[in-house]
Amino acid sequence: MEIHFFDKKIEKFISSLDQSTIAKVLRTIDLLTKFGHTLGMPHSKPLMGGLFELRIRGVQEVRILYAFHSHGAILVHGFVKKSQKIPERELSVALSKKKLLDEG
Repeated sequence: MEIHFFDKKIEKFISSLDQSTIAKVLRTIDLLTKFGHTLGMPHSKPLMGGLFELRIRGVQEVRILYAFHSHGAILVHGFVKKSQKIPERELSVALSKKKLLDEG
């Protein structure tokens, strides 16, 4: 499965993380490439509105929100998770980007 970045912001976010976290992010993205729709917990979890989260655990709890589109997955938004629940603002940003994908 092909993986694409929605925009440069997601790439900048990943490169801003510490080295060990970047390695875990890239490993998890590789798992998504390999397993696609069948990737499940603990690496991926469905959210709402066709969004999924890549779950990267470690020193920093990182979430990368993505959606399946055409023949691949589009990484739309990433953030460092600081609370139990996904912040509404982060979810809103990801949903608006997914909406742009669906319209385009």
